[in-house]
Amino acid sequence: EMAGGGVEDVYGEDRATEEQFVTPWSFSVASGHSLLRDPRHNKGLAFSEAERDAHYLRGLLPPAIVSQEHQEKKIMHNLRQYTVPLQRYIAMMDLQERNERLFYKLLIDNVEELLPVVYTPVVGEACQKYGSIYRRPQGLYISLKDKGKVLEVLKNWPERSIQVIVVTDGERILGLGDLGCQGMGIPVGKLSLYTALGGVRPSACLPITIDVGTNNQTLLDDEYYIGLKQRRATGEEYHELLQEFMNAVKQNYGEKVLVQFEDFANHNAFDLLAKYSKSHLVFNDDIQGTASVVLAGLLAALKVIGGGLADQTYLFLGAGEAGTGIAELIALEMSKHTDLPLDDCRKKIWLVDSKGLLVESRKESLQHFKKPFAHEHEPLTTLLEAVQSLKPTVLIGTSGVGKTFTQEVVEAMASFNEKPVIFSLSNPTSHSECTAEEAYTWTKGTAVFASGSPFDPVEYEGKTYVPGQSNNAYVFPGFGLGVVISGAIRVHDDMLLAASEALAEQVSQENFDKGLIFPPFTNIRKISANIAAKVAAKAYDLGLASRLPRPDDLVKYAESCMYTPLYRSYR
Repeated sequence: EMAGGGVEDVYGEDRATEEQFVTPWSFSVASGHSLLRDPRHNKGLAFSEAERDAHYLRGLLPPAIVSQEHQEKKIMHNLRQYTVPLQRYIAMMDLQERNERLFYKLLIDNVEELLPVVYTPVVGEACQKYGSIYRRPQGLYISLKDKGKVLEVLKNWPERSIQVIVVTDGERILGLGDLGCQGMGIPVGKLSLYTALGGVRPSACLPITIDVGTNNQTLLDDEYYIGLKQRRATGEEYHELLQEFMNAVKQNYGEKVLVQFEDFANHNAFDLLAKYSKSHLVFNDDIQGTASVVLAGLLAALKVIGGGLADQTYLFLGAGEAGTGIAELIALEMSKHTDLPLDDCRKKIWLVDSKGLLVESRKESLQHFKKPFAHEHEPLTTLLEAVQSLKPTVLIGTSGVGKTFTQEVVEAMASFNEKPVIFSLSNPTSHSECTAEEAYTWTKGTAVFASGSPFDPVEYEGKTYVPGQSNNAYVFPGFGLGVVISGAIRVHDDMLLAASEALAEQVSQENFDKGLIFPPFTNIRKISANIAAKVAAKAYDLGLASRLPRPDDLVKYAESCMYTPLYRSYR
């Protein structure tokens, strides 16, 4: 039978023991009360008569017995009654704390509807209000108070074998800025996607927030703020805590735990990635994940507009983590498939930051990650001037500022491109550089468009256009699965390129006909398995994989390792 997302119901963890019933606890009890309070094993009304007898549940549950599908139908019905998205988020979090398998079954089977609830855009609002909707702690909080004791804090987490950690310091949450300790919503949400979309076991996932204070005055003045009430620690104090954390992770969980940095501020994000990528298995979704997904979108878009990566001219609005990360990955892929040196590839890519076009004459004053993209050109201060002067074929927005792709800019793109490629990637929806409707209307339906947040299909002159969503959730779950199943010990850029190519290959002609350059999310688990296989293959080729011997069929192997949230039977 098929589980959600088109991947066979392959219990990697369970196939061997499928016929044998499992015991959900290791000690004998006289009441099933604690079983109902354990989200990993609780099935609610789905406990059978025999299970109710065997596990002292009689009387603790109403007499009705229902299937998991029936429970799913009821909860989806309830969720759809809520008019406020945040209420849906709270209801989903409550379910996750009550019945883990049902939560994941729901998420997998209704991924397009629920992804925006457990992740962007709703998770952003949840983080802003995390203090007031906070019910019981999720994840692990490490603060400056724990300096010198970080290893002990890690040991307080109940699970011993961890495969993926997502960690934030809350300084740059989505496009919302510094949310301090309330940023915990992000690692929690991210990891629920590693499980639902990538099939990493929930017990192998660990969300962590490192609280070094906050510079958000509103939070410092808020009597209900749940974090440290002090300004952010910087410099040595900050880096010492991070160093202690990274050492403790390796000491406690070994070489093969993937540490994903999430929503750190620019300067720290680049430094941490550069510093730890040599000694740890680290990945920054804002820099590398975003880049990998966008590159996949471009590779797919090329099939629509024709030509190769090197035949295009790229213009970015926004030169932060996402912008420079995408630009660098495009240049890498370009130089891999042509004989051009990396530096020549970079020359086809232009970036505009808050002060205007990055040009040679500004080089001295630029942050180090922007320098490679400062080329010979007269200084220009506005995006429109840059578009008119450089005549790009691809326009990418990573500015975090809404409404910046104005009608003049978009019409200019359409005036010298038959099919202009326009990606407005900033989240949430209110920060998007332009909407899908604007892109299609202003280009008279010629745009190849994708956005960071979801937009509904657009009707223009009788034709329906379906905008693609350049969502990191296409790549990081499959990427993480590939790293875990191969036992990779380091992340190499070629593994990111492999993920991009794998994702672009999943776009069908039928998708292209609708104007989509990303495959629909409904098959995401199948897509993730294919990405995982390509990433694992690259890890083996590069000699970075430690799980030997190498499996013959990596796609099948990836599928067999994926967690499936169907209920187990208890003896």
